[in-house]
Amino acid sequence: MGRLFGTDGVRGIANTELTCEMAMKIGRAAAYVLTRHTSIRPKVVIGKDTRISSSMLEMALAAGMCSFGADVVLLGFIPTPAVAYLIPEIAADAGVMISASHNPCEYNGIKIFDNRGYKLPDAIEEEIEAIVLDNAVEIELPTGGKVGSIYTRHDYRDKYIEHVISTVEEGVRLDGMKIAIDCANGCASKTAEKIFTSMGATCYMMHNNPDGVNINEHCGSTHMDDLIDFVNANNVDLGLAFDGDSDRCLAVDEKGQLIDGDMMIAVFAKELKRLGQLNGNTAVVTVMTNIGFKKFAKENDINVAETGVGDRYVLENMLENDYSIGGEQSGHIIFKKYATTGDGQLSGLQFAAAMARTGKSASELASVMTAFPQVLVNVTVKNELKGLIKTDEEIIKSIKDVEAELGDNGRILVRASGTEPLIRVMIEGEDIIHINDLAHKVADVIREKTAK
Repeated sequence: MGRLFGTDGVRGIANTELTCEMAMKIGRAAAYVLTRHTSIRPKVVIGKDTRISSSMLEMALAAGMCSFGADVVLLGFIPTPAVAYLIPEIAADAGVMISASHNPCEYNGIKIFDNRGYKLPDAIEEEIEAIVLDNAVEIELPTGGKVGSIYTRHDYRDKYIEHVISTVEEGVRLDGMKIAIDCANGCASKTAEKIFTSMGATCYMMHNNPDGVNINEHCGSTHMDDLIDFVNANNVDLGLAFDGDSDRCLAVDEKGQLIDGDMMIAVFAKELKRLGQLNGNTAVVTVMTNIGFKKFAKENDINVAETGVGDRYVLENMLENDYSIGGEQSGHIIFKKYATTGDGQLSGLQFAAAMARTGKSASELASVMTAFPQVLVNVTVKNELKGLIKTDEEIIKSIKDVEAELGDNGRILVRASGTEPLIRVMIEGEDIIHINDLAHKVADVIREKTAK
């Protein structure tokens, strides 16, 4: 992880950690690194989520890019995967999404994409970091007519909506299906209803009135209780929840049971295999994926490729090996045929389409995988102390002790968050009470050692 970029771009509290000055520098440096070899006037698109600070940072980023001579196209409130899709679609040279994804309102972030719509590799991020933090390159700024201009094209959102709908094969419809949709008061508020009603579904929209500060507030894919309660009370066929920038999706079946990202990937992998579209007979997941997924894969003769946490690493593996499907338990799911990044609405539509195609209910589809009980405990730490999980002897011993106690009947994974000031302690096993106790014991050791 770099000094500025984490596993999913730059992120911090807006106006203190992620300031306008920083955003302008990032905009200028990104435009320089990504478009310096462009012979014609470069074009960069910028999208944003619905949090109140997004417009402030949008203006600063755009100013930095224009100061390098790039023309900027403002896409308005739009999902992250829409920005990624639109970059090659409209022949832009790069793109930026202003979003802190599933984080609370006070956070914001900057995700940068290349001209193909892919998140940047570490080497490019490091080059941008060196310019922003170390003034590694003195960028020559244009004057006169060579300064960039800013254009607004909120209508491009419809291109993305049409693309998502087009991923479902002709003849498959959602007519008669009742779907509850939690938009997290984020970007899906602008697109989800149109996508699903266009396919014939009756939609019950929830948390789709963003006011700048209510994004992800007790709603969306990180707070599923409202959606579960609605499904239980209203006899709907499926519930879908997105996060603030709509690159994640989790589901709820008709019985009110959560369907997490692991289960959704299992459904997609099995369906793609049935259709002869599971390239390499492999699904790509991360080290956080539930043990139950591996059991599902073995039972269905599907190979599993495992990566580090972060959809960028899942995608790298998929591209390197031409795999069709991959993702994370959190709901970042990538269909390589249709997207260059995780796309919550595409995933939700594909799940509903699998229901329509097979005639099975959401619970029947999800029953292909049984998840092991899992406990996740987050410990808040200063970013500079995250490395102690690899160097402190007492922390290392507490982890090894749990590994020995679990044996072959579970596992522990301790990792630093790439997007928040947290160390995450995850344990899976057969007894929820036992693994909960173990997770808190390890978390207490980490908390004590990082508090000094």
